[in-house]
Amino acid sequence: MGDTENSNENGNQPMGTPYEKDVVAWAYEQAALLRAGKLASIDIEHIAEEIEDVAKIESRELRSRLGVLLAHLLKWMFQPERRSRSWTSTIRVQRREALFVLKEAPSLRRHFDDDQWLDLVWSKARKQAEAETGIDFDTFPEVCPWPMSSVLEEGFLPE
Repeated sequence: MGDTENSNENGNQPMGTPYEKDVVAWAYEQAALLRAGKLASIDIEHIAEEIEDVAKIESRELRSRLGVLLAHLLKWMFQPERRSRSWTSTIRVQRREALFVLKEAPSLRRHFDDDQWLDLVWSKARKQAEAETGIDFDTFPEVCPWPMSSVLEEGFLPE
């Protein structure tokens, strides 16, 4: 399965477009096979990989949104004299988008209990804040000083 010949498990019926040649055409063909109930012809291994990739993409999306949000909260906290509508807007948009991701995939909230995942998000936020403010990375707290429930709360801004 999934080899360049792209034959089914019996090895005698081609499944159509090989995964390695055109993943989009392959995906449409696999969806059609599933809808038609032709389970013996599907590329199980690649379908499983693609399903797992969906979870990874959603996790990356949440990580990205939170990273930008946290970076702006750091900027807000460390540069009060530079606060602007633009920062407020970015905070609001990133918070809303993170909440949307969580609404669509509530199981991602489990990441909030994963210290390694949170450390990665926080480190990226600190790096972004350093790049955008010129404030040394080590000046920012080593760990996020706010609980995620506060970070995601509408109107939360550190003072």
